Amino acid sequence: MKIVLTGGGTGGHIFPLVSISRKIKDIEKNSNVFYIGPIDPFIKNAFNKEGITIKTILSGKIRRYFSVNSLFQNIIDILFKIPLGFIQSVFLLLKIKPRFIFSKGGYGSIPVILAGKLLGIPIFLHESDSVAGLANKITGKFAKKIFISFPAKYIKGLPPKKLIHTGNPIREGILSKNIALTQEIFCLNNKKPILLILGGSQGSKRINTLIIENLDYLLENFEIIHQTGSIDYERIIKYKTRDYHVYDFLSEEEMGYALNCATCVISRSGSSSISEISIAGKPSILIPLPESAQNHQFYNAIIYEKLKACIVIEEKNFTKENFINSLNRITDFKDGITFRTAAKNFDKGNATKIIVEKILEEINDQ
Repeated sequence: MKIVLTGGGTGGHIFPLVSISRKIKDIEKNSNVFYIGPIDPFIKNAFNKEGITIKTILSGKIRRYFSVNSLFQNIIDILFKIPLGFIQSVFLLLKIKPRFIFSKGGYGSIPVILAGKLLGIPIFLHESDSVAGLANKITGKFAKKIFISFPAKYIKGLPPKKLIHTGNPIREGILSKNIALTQEIFCLNNKKPILLILGGSQGSKRINTLIIENLDYLLENFEIIHQTGSIDYERIIKYKTRDYHVYDFLSEEEMGYALNCATCVISRSGSSSISEISIAGKPSILIPLPESAQNHQFYNAIIYEKLKACIVIEEKNFTKENFINSLNRITDFKDGITFRTAAKNFDKGNATKIIVEKILEEINDQ
């Protein structure tokens, strides 16, 4: 069986596609998995490791802010890049003849989905966030099913009858790890609670700065594992100490071990981050990225907070007092039980299996 994956950009798009590819190959042993869409070094590296065949197309981006430059770029993309990407996608899909297309959204998915619709190929989407991205809003009407990470009552911008609440596809390497190996992997001293700090796959300079500004207090009370992101790593590594373990990026296996040993987590609030924290059952402080499209990280975090699984601190409200009070709450014995229980109840970690089984059931019934 041949399948096509599309979508992309951030780790939040790419890692779920990797998970779906693995599960398809596990169930359908002779499957060939293709990716059609824009490419960058991050995507190329992730998919090459998985044996996913990459087919690159042109893809435009619709910029929803106004400037002379953005207006000019939108004209070029809408009139030239997207139509050319559509034509490329038609020819690629005719050549591959996939059984279905699975999309994670993102601007690169639009030409592929439109071409798939024209050719009558079954289309399935996954929307990670509580506020649907523009690409999924555009292409959702063409999908047979739309899988979602948040409960349907919170989802905006997608046809309700097509929604199936599954959770987020998570890389299997994130799941349960032997905690006995964690001390060796991170050279932990294990004399204080472990605080895990994550800024997303690209890191976050502002979160890193907030941590450094409060580092003295944190190190009095915690041993820290900090993923800084590659861009900010050289600035932060200077502060490394015996109890402050600094990494530019955590691999899939390392992330699994880090989440397993953490007492609590500080993170942005992309859907994949929330799901991974949830599956590990960890109390968390979420700091939404203010510039996220349609402010979806804020809405993700607020929903998760309503379920009593985390505390949200917006960057504009981030003060040492708020930070300390929030840390005290999520590490308090009684409150910590509430946060951990709510986190575990949010995402069961079986989304990949459910999604693939439902897709195969749908296409086999045709």
